[in-house]
Amino acid sequence: MTLQTPQPPPSALRAVLGALDSETALRQPAAAALRRPAGTLVPAHPLAVHVLDGPRPELPAARRTGWRFLVKDGADVAAAAEVVQAVEGHTFSHFTAGPYLDSTVRALREAWQLAQSSRIRRQPRLLTFPGQYATALWLHSPDTGPAGDLLIPLAPAPLGVTAHRAYPAAELLPLLARAPLARPLLLGTS
Repeated sequence: MTLQTPQPPPSALRAVLGALDSETALRQPAAAALRRPAGTLVPAHPLAVHVLDGPRPELPAARRTGWRFLVKDGADVAAAAEVVQAVEGHTFSHFTAGPYLDSTVRALREAWQLAQSSRIRRQPRLLTFPGQYATALWLHSPDTGPAGDLLIPLAPAPLGVTAHRAYPAAELLPLLARAPLARPLLLGTS
């Protein structure tokens, strides 16, 4: 397999660079690691973000909502920056931190390892499942279509799903459809 790293639109990269230069954007709690960098902050590893929801999710129904860049401070990933599609290009949405950062880096490493043992061409993307509070690295195969796509769930994964295991999409999507929908926790209730 070869991984074809996607090229984000210039407006997406401009939006991230603008956020990294914006004192207002850097005040977000998830941007704490970006406020006093050890070196130059560099947006890297751009991934198209797709959302898939519904009772029976199928990959052709996934809609692209924007791009997520891992923001590197030297060799380390310090945060992620997400941009969304807008009428006139892309606009900065938010920074993220937390367990999905390290999990995304690990999933990308796993994807590169898979690439060494296969001749199938794949494009890495991020796929989110809002109802299950789940995210996966989507290894899309433009040559075979959804039948050849792989999904690597990021940690933390929903019950019944193993994080960092490469699943054929046809195997993981039914597991997610059967997983109980995540419900927001209301304070003062049990």
